Amino acid sequence: MQTATITIGCGQVLGVDAIPVQVEATTRHAGDGTPRLLGLVDTCVREAYHRVLQAFFALELPSPRGVTTVNFAPAALKKHGSGFDLPLALALAGAAGLYPPERADGLFAFGEVSLRGQLLPARGAVSVAIAAQRAGATAMLCSPADAELCSVVDELALHGASTLADAIFWLAGRRPLPQPTRSAPAQTDAVPDLADLRGHRTPKLALTVAAAGGHNLLFSGPPGTGKSALLRRLPGILPPLGRSERLAVLQVHAAAGLSLPGERRPLRAPHHTSSTASLLGGGADVRPGEVTLAHHGVLFLDELPEFRCDALEALRQPLEDGLVTVGRARQTVTMPAQFLLVAAMNPCPCGYRGHRQRPCLCTPAAVARYRGRLSGPLLDRLDLQVEVPALLPEELRAPEDAAGSTRTLRERVLLAHARQQHRQSSRGSTVTNARLADAALVRACACDDAALLAVDELLRRHQQSARGRVRLLRLARTLADLDDRAAVTDIDVLEAASLRGFTTPAMC
Repeated sequence: MQTATITIGCGQVLGVDAIPVQVEATTRHAGDGTPRLLGLVDTCVREAYHRVLQAFFALELPSPRGVTTVNFAPAALKKHGSGFDLPLALALAGAAGLYPPERADGLFAFGEVSLRGQLLPARGAVSVAIAAQRAGATAMLCSPADAELCSVVDELALHGASTLADAIFWLAGRRPLPQPTRSAPAQTDAVPDLADLRGHRTPKLALTVAAAGGHNLLFSGPPGTGKSALLRRLPGILPPLGRSERLAVLQVHAAAGLSLPGERRPLRAPHHTSSTASLLGGGADVRPGEVTLAHHGVLFLDELPEFRCDALEALRQPLEDGLVTVGRARQTVTMPAQFLLVAAMNPCPCGYRGHRQRPCLCTPAAVARYRGRLSGPLLDRLDLQVEVPALLPEELRAPEDAAGSTRTLRERVLLAHARQQHRQSSRGSTVTNARLADAALVRACACDDAALLAVDELLRRHQQSARGRVRLLRLARTLADLDDRAAVTDIDVLEAASLRGFTTPAMC
């Protein structure tokens, strides 16, 4: 004889998104006594059945009688992870008659259940909450920590239960559960001030342009000149995360099972021995890589030529599209990867080519091999290519420059960013200057004849392609925004060409 069938919503995290899954449970009094878990579940989900039964026993809750059949739909999707513990437990409790079946209508649940019945956080709760909201769920049950984390998702009632008994009694209408308060962004440790670094007027301008317009940046110079120190201070002058951007960053980090960043944009700095899979993402269950973890933030690659060539070339697609696609035999997963790439490198293997005082010991062939590690198409995607020279001893003793401090440069960046947003909001676009399409770029620049002649002359002299022209104009537009000019002038074009590296020999 069949009893009631209970359905609880859940989600399977793939990459950073979650696919809705329905957990259905029913009991029959006839059978061989073996519980059946259907729907392509892995060992972790199969073990969840025994964890949940032990939690029922520890909390002195009635467990389902008879033979239990649990189906995880869609059946063709592989289910893995501990987040299925809670929906499985609630489905079994409903099949046992511990709460009215209609209370489960429109309910999603996600969380791990301990042997003592405690509800624990599970990887990917934010992704499941977003999937629940899009699926029209009325409420979601999870652990208190995950409920507070998911409170940024609008139009979804979230309830945090400390134990499985609290969750079941809430469904039975016998115990209230408080809704979590929307948490404020966590405070982030202060970044070092750019004023601590003496000199470097042009590199600091390049940092300001990169932050204001979202332009990728490459610093080249001898060891110890401050390339890495400059780039690590970049997050301090970036615009703050918007609401939608913060939700996307939370979703990515929760899907990766990492601690969440604070109020500033994320900064990822992988080692140069990182593999292609660690940069782009992968694994059996396709987890986010560094390019996705840097979404709406900064990806810092120090010692750029030391990275694997295949890993560097794989960056070309996410740099162009803002997405990374990882293909597997069973499925293809697309993850967001809209990041600001900043990199540092030495000019040669020994590092002292072009140094004011120390001679370079590298042969021309060694220099060519070293620079040949960076392909032309990759370098072409680095809008700013700036040399960071070694400073003289008297320059290191100079007083702090207030005009080059983090606070001052951040104010310039915020004003320039506001000008971009205001100019584009009337046309329904909010992208940075570095991502302006051709038609929008022409409208935004409003170049006069002198500026267009300067662009044409630079393209002829330096043999630049159509892509080079677009990137040059994007840089010039950001420079004009920093100086509060509505139209791009020939001065902006020439300064953009200098920051683009047109005045120096080609890199390869």
